[in-house]
Amino acid sequence: MSVELNGAEITVRCLQEEGIDCIFGYPGGAVLFLYDELFKQDKVRHILVRHEQAAVHAADGYARSSNKVGVALVTSGPGVTNAVTGIATAYLDSIPLVVISGQVPRAAIGLDAFQEVDTVGITRPCVKHNFLVKDITELAETIKKAFYIASTGRPGPVLVDIPKDVTQQTARFVYPDSIHMRSYNPVVKGHSRQIKKAAQLISKAKRPVVYAGGGIILSDASSQLTELVQMLNFPCTNTLMGLGGYPATDKQFVGMLGMHGTYEANMAMQYCDVLVAVGARFDDRVIGNPKHFSNENRKIIHIDIDPSSISKRVKVDVPIVGSVPDVLKELIDVLKADKEKFSHETLKEWWEQIALWRERDCLKYDRDSAIIKPQMVVEQLYNVTKGNAFVTSDVGQHQMWAAQFYKFDKPRRWINSGGLGTMGFGLPAAMGVQIANPKAKVACITGEASIQMCIQELSTCKQYKLPLKIINLNNRYMGMVRQWQEFFHGNRYAESYMDALPDFTKLAESYGHVGMQIEKPGDIEDALKEAFKLKDRLVFMDFITDQTENVFPMVPGGKGLSEMILV
Repeated sequence: MSVELNGAEITVRCLQEEGIDCIFGYPGGAVLFLYDELFKQDKVRHILVRHEQAAVHAADGYARSSNKVGVALVTSGPGVTNAVTGIATAYLDSIPLVVISGQVPRAAIGLDAFQEVDTVGITRPCVKHNFLVKDITELAETIKKAFYIASTGRPGPVLVDIPKDVTQQTARFVYPDSIHMRSYNPVVKGHSRQIKKAAQLISKAKRPVVYAGGGIILSDASSQLTELVQMLNFPCTNTLMGLGGYPATDKQFVGMLGMHGTYEANMAMQYCDVLVAVGARFDDRVIGNPKHFSNENRKIIHIDIDPSSISKRVKVDVPIVGSVPDVLKELIDVLKADKEKFSHETLKEWWEQIALWRERDCLKYDRDSAIIKPQMVVEQLYNVTKGNAFVTSDVGQHQMWAAQFYKFDKPRRWINSGGLGTMGFGLPAAMGVQIANPKAKVACITGEASIQMCIQELSTCKQYKLPLKIINLNNRYMGMVRQWQEFFHGNRYAESYMDALPDFTKLAESYGHVGMQIEKPGDIEDALKEAFKLKDRLVFMDFITDQTENVFPMVPGGKGLSEMILV
C-alpha cells in the first residue's frame, strides 16, 4: 500500500527499506529537510562528522569492514566538493557507497545560485554512476537503483543529487522490491569452457603462482581462494588491497607483491610459468613496467567480475569474467574431478627456489636500534592484538610497514586507500570501522603528516565515544616523499620536512582523549598494552621514530619486479 510523502520522507524511508542502520554526514541548507526527517525517526542513526571528506571516508571504512553499503549525506556546493576526495578514494578501490547530495532548487540550476556546483559533472569521472533527481515520482526508484548499482558487479560509489525543492514536494511512496536495468547486467557465472582451459593449464604448471587482489575481499571469496591454493599447494601472493584474502601466517603465503612487496613474491611473479590472477587488475604499483613484467615465458589466467579490467595493462591467455567465488568454486570442482593430473611432487623444485629467495630476508631491519624503528611498532601491535585488530592506515611509509609487518589472516581487517593513496583516510575510516564493529579492537596506523589532514575528526570520536587506538609513527618528515627525494632527487628535501608539528599528546588531550608519547624501543610493548586496556577511551600514541628509516624492498618507477632495491 502506497502513502503520500514528501521527498525528504521518501529518501529516509528508502534508507530504512534498504536496512541502512547508520549514515555519516554534515548538514547544510540544501539538505535541511532531509535532516529534519532523520531527526523524526530512530531507525537510521546519523553520525555527525566535522568535514564532508571524513563523512565519505567513514562510510567507506564502514563498508569495507562490514560488507554493507556505506552511506554519506552532504549538502550542495562546498559540501559535495569536499566529498569528492572520499568518493574518488572509494571509486579506485571499488567500495560500495551511496552518496546523497543536496542540490539547489531545480529552477536555480545553471544560474550560479548560492552553493551551486554541477555535481553530476564534477563527480562523473569518479563514480560508478550518478543521478540528478528532477522528478519526485522517480526518487524512490532512483535510490533503489543506486543501491543496486553500488553493490553488484564490480562495486563502487553511486551519487544521488537531490534538489532542495524535490525534498519538499510530495508523491505516492512505493519502494520497488527489485530492480531491472536493461543496460546494466553484470555477468556472474564464468564461462565453463574457459574454466576448463584454466584447469588444464594449472594441472601442467611447474612454477605456478596465485596472485590475488582486492576482488577476493570485496566478493567474500577468501574461503574459496584458500581452498584452491591449499588443494594445489601453489604459492600465493596478495596485493596491498588483497591482504587478508589468504592467511598471511600460512606457509604457502609468500607475502605482498609489488613496489614494496617481498623479494620472494616479486621473483615468483617474474619467473612463474602459470600465473593465476584472481580479483586483481595488474596495477602499476603491483607489476611495475608492463614491458618488464616477466623474466620467463608464461601463461596468464585472469578471473575478474569486470571485463574492462582483463587485458587492460597485461595481455592474458585465459580470461574468465564472472563472480570470483562462483568461478573459483567451479574451478575447484573441475580440478577435483581430474585430481590425478597434478601432483604436489611436481612443485618440489619450485618450492626449493622460493625457499632460496626467502633466505634473503628482505624485511630485516635493525632490531637493536636505540631509536624506535617503525617496523618494530607494527610488529608489537600485531603481538599485543594477537593479529585480531581491524587496522586502518593513512598513506605513506607507515602504510607500507603496516602491510609488511601486520600479518592479516582474515579478510576485511586491513582498511587502507590503495588506488588513490589518500592522506587523511585513516582516522575517519577507523571511525566507520568502529561503528560497524563496536566491540572490535580498531587501530589507525598513521604518520604526523597524514593525521593532520582530518585530525578534526578527533571531535567526532569524542562525541560518539569511539575508543580508537591511533598509532602515530612520527618521523617529522613526509616520509615517503623524503625517501623518494633521497633516492631520486639528490637528497634535496624540498618541503618534506615537518617543521612546526603540534604536541600530539596535548592536542589529543584537548579533544578529551588520552595522549601518550613514546621515545624508547623498550617502552613500545607496555605502552600498547596500556592503551588497549583503556577499552572505552581513544588513545593517541605518538611514537618518535627514526627519521632516516626507508621502506624496503622498493621497485623504482619504470622498473620490473626483479629490479628491486633491497637495502
